Amino acid sequence: MDNFYCPPEKISGGSVLIDGDEFSHLVHVMRKKSGDVIGVVDGEGTFHEVTLEEIKKKQASGTITATSGNHLEPATRLTLAVGILKNPSRFDFLVEKVTELGVIEIIPLETDRTIPSHAKTDRWQKLALAAMKQCGRAYLPRVRELTQLGRVLDEYDRFDRKLVAHEQVNSSVSLRTLIGDVRGSILVMVGPEGGFSEEEIQKCLSMGCTTFSLGQRQLRTETAAIAIAAQIFG
Repeated sequence: MDNFYCPPEKISGGSVLIDGDEFSHLVHVMRKKSGDVIGVVDGEGTFHEVTLEEIKKKQASGTITATSGNHLEPATRLTLAVGILKNPSRFDFLVEKVTELGVIEIIPLETDRTIPSHAKTDRWQKLALAAMKQCGRAYLPRVRELTQLGRVLDEYDRFDRKLVAHEQVNSSVSLRTLIGDVRGSILVMVGPEGGFSEEEIQKCLSMGCTTFSLGQRQLRTETAAIAIAAQIFG
């Protein structure tokens, strides 16, 4: 079943209203018509099975025939804070893949060793939307604006566990072991090319974060982020 995105404010009384870019995709790309059954997700975890009723010039309406809450979402709520990369296409790839794996929030990080001074947040949010629909998720991960590491640490109270990838720590303890049976919210921070500075690592430790390693080889930032999400949700 093809999935389409419809924000919660356009879903009410057992019906949905699809417009904008999603309408164009629905009608002009996927060639849907009245009577077709589609999937509609609200970006907050709810999936609706919808029968299209009326297609107008700029919008389509449909009737909800079935609803599933918390659709295909893991119990662990993972936020990835990742150092922004020199090559934006590599961060594109990262956003797409961690969305498919189940991350709920992506924070592009500004650190001591990051080089770019701006983030393509709008583009990455659109990539997350496309990946959400493609993989069958109903939750749309939020892609934050470029954020300094210190600001992320200031939010530490909202996370049940806080972890930092660091290549210079003992790699004998697996990430899965560190997480244990946590079913709440987890923050994992990954540095840019060159990793976090020693001062940043010490600041993270002082805020109650735990460092971990993914092994003896040095992974690219996007590889590490994807591997982390895969291990947590695996």
